Amino acid sequence: MSTITLQDAKQIVAAAQKHAERIGKPLTVVVTDITGFPVLVERMDGARPLQTEIATAKAYTGAIMQRPGTMLKGWESSEPGVFGQVSRMGHKPVIAAHGALPVKKDGTVVGGIGVSGGSGEEDEAVAQASLDDTGYELDFPGFKRATLD
Repeated sequence: MSTITLQDAKQIVAAAQKHAERIGKPLTVVVTDITGFPVLVERMDGARPLQTEIATAKAYTGAIMQRPGTMLKGWESSEPGVFGQVSRMGHKPVIAAHGALPVKKDGTVVGGIGVSGGSGEEDEAVAQASLDDTGYELDFPGFKRATLD
């Protein structure tokens, strides 16, 4: 099974922190392996404590659901009972949120990234930009890209 390495996670987090500094937000970034377990957790100076748990749940969601968290919003609203039950089945919650992305290389999901601490749109844009900067893919049918501008 292909999964992300610690060195890869460090590069993704460094790219995310560069974008966080650009927008002036102290973010928390978590990168997980393909099973959703954290490989790297970094909370920038000034980040709020709960951001760590939120970013971890987002990264877990991206890894195990193998699609961006925003793509789960339709399921969450159309079948809230089922989504609510499924969201509690793993070792972390599954959340339909901005800033929850799979880490995908050569067509294969190898992990997840979660970003927390900005607005939902900022979290999403930073996560996407960090994956763009480090050569990962964001091609999911029906997925809409965010921007930092």
